[in-house]
Amino acid sequence: MIPARLGSTRLPNKPLADIHGSPMIVHVLRRAQQAALGPVVVACAEPSIADAITAEGGTALLTNPDLPSGSDRIHAALHQFDPDNKYNIIINLQGDLPTIDPTSLHALLSVLAHPSYDIATLVAPITTEAEREAESVVKVACAFADQNPIAAALYFSRAAIPAGPGPLWHHVGVYAYRRAALDQFVASPPSPLEQREKLEQLRALELGLRIGAARIAKPPFGVDTLDDLHRAREELAP
Repeated sequence: MIPARLGSTRLPNKPLADIHGSPMIVHVLRRAQQAALGPVVVACAEPSIADAITAEGGTALLTNPDLPSGSDRIHAALHQFDPDNKYNIIINLQGDLPTIDPTSLHALLSVLAHPSYDIATLVAPITTEAEREAESVVKVACAFADQNPIAAALYFSRAAIPAGPGPLWHHVGVYAYRRAALDQFVASPPSPLEQREKLEQLRALELGLRIGAARIAKPPFGVDTLDDLHRAREELAP
């Protein structure tokens, strides 16, 4: 499930931004399709996004444009697409990640192979001081034992956590939910820590849901500004 809406203030009409002849949302659709994990659905807030997806032969579902988050949007689209609960695991892939490596989505499913986790996400090592200090880079308190590529995500913050020597981890905002966990998450109001840090995933932790993190080599960058869009065009140049 790929949530998409036109409401970005920093980069207006962001999902439809042109990257070498195709809208950005179509590039994300293709990456998800390349992962070959199951059907791919774009959960749209506006008909123009749906038109771009269907023109590419993809599946798009319109959702209420007033929904407060991407999680709410994919949940609404899921009930349209799969009312009979055929699918138990739902991946939420942000629509502004046109350079994401499709194999990263397989890493999410490796987390949910462990029955103790309700939600899976991705982390990458923080490699620069600027990345460490940037509030826009969300950090995860997690510890990978030996060569294990999966660890429990204990807390998320815009601050550099945890304290002390050792690696720091950059959160990549892509998730895989067990369906029951997504239902519980969307049905619950914003939590105190979520509102304090402005991080939706803290609601899941405050509900007692367990989040597992899979380690990847480097984070894909999200397209939020015109400079980001220029970078995406450079990286995706044919």
